[in-house]
Amino acid sequence: MSSSVTLRGITWNHSRGFSPMAATAQRFNELHPGIKIVWEKHSLKTFEDSPVERLALDYDLMVLDHPCIRKAVPSGTLLPLDEHLAPAFLADQAAQTVGRSHVSYQRGGHQWALAIDAAAPVAFWRGDLLARLERTAPSTWEELLALARGGQVEVPAAPINCLMNFYTLCLASGEALFLTPGVVASRAAGLAALAQLRELLVLCDPGCWTRNPIASLDLMAAAANQKIVYCPLAYGYSNYARTGYADHRLDFGEAPLVAGQPLRTTLGGAGLSVSALRGHRREVLAYTEFVASSAVQRTLYTQSGGQPGHRAGWLDAENNRLTNDYFIRTLPVLDRAYLRPQFTGYMHFQKRGALIVHAALRGTLPDAEALAQLDALYRNSRLDTPAAA
Repeated sequence: MSSSVTLRGITWNHSRGFSPMAATAQRFNELHPGIKIVWEKHSLKTFEDSPVERLALDYDLMVLDHPCIRKAVPSGTLLPLDEHLAPAFLADQAAQTVGRSHVSYQRGGHQWALAIDAAAPVAFWRGDLLARLERTAPSTWEELLALARGGQVEVPAAPINCLMNFYTLCLASGEALFLTPGVVASRAAGLAALAQLRELLVLCDPGCWTRNPIASLDLMAAAANQKIVYCPLAYGYSNYARTGYADHRLDFGEAPLVAGQPLRTTLGGAGLSVSALRGHRREVLAYTEFVASSAVQRTLYTQSGGQPGHRAGWLDAENNRLTNDYFIRTLPVLDRAYLRPQFTGYMHFQKRGALIVHAALRGTLPDAEALAQLDALYRNSRLDTPAAA
């Protein structure tokens, strides 16, 4: 490898996103003193929305949300990792995936990122406050609503989260989303999902409409919070299950059952990709493989605040001890998580569709009109055939 190389990476601004990358970069530099990796960070919203084509001009390494892959591939800005990494290594990544995390970064027969992080909406709660109420976490949607009527439930309801939860409740009715040409969900399922979600959200603090999962986690874990005890649906962050990360340690687990069935929430997480527009490929690929390896994912990556994409990290006894069994409790949620559709224009749909669902839930757009707008947006955004979810 080169004797003096500096690589640049971009990830999102949270301990889960930045700290494990900084830790792995430091350790990799200790093992390879000639290779320095400098990680920068941007906001969660920028992480979700940034055009990969622009990032690839400035960064060797990019931590991406998997729907970004769809649009980036035709631009030629990402390196197809399957053409550069050993087949045995990629076979292990596929065999040890958390849910469909590994396949979510595939497109056109190639692997465009490695799943170094896995997440899906799960439930979390304040065990100390529930104990004070002599209650346990709700196990059914009806129990959830009863708790929410007392003003004790939080749901992050920024637009993107409203859309993800809309998907979840449509799926709960047995819907297969985006499979009928020009239709996101049937009218019956869509109307029922909006009504069910709105019934819950109107019982929450009005500030929820602008909060993302991180803001909701921070709110509930704060010492000042003595009222809000439970959140049924928010992307999980194992950091808050660790002692000392926030004022109060949170417990995590399955969302309440709907009609006796577990909910199928929407797969999130993050992948590590490589720019095809910059040099030092040997060094970049060596670091990429290091971060995604079973040994590092299970140990250094997770212990540094990461939420691994490799299954070994979720099953590891020490990781579960550190997080009060966060990983083993929520793994079933990720294993059944819904994978967002694969058509190239999906990010265009997601950005605008989130605003439509948000408006409907807030009562500024009639539900029937919202569903019609979603279907029209889907037709206009669809540039190729979506894969089955």
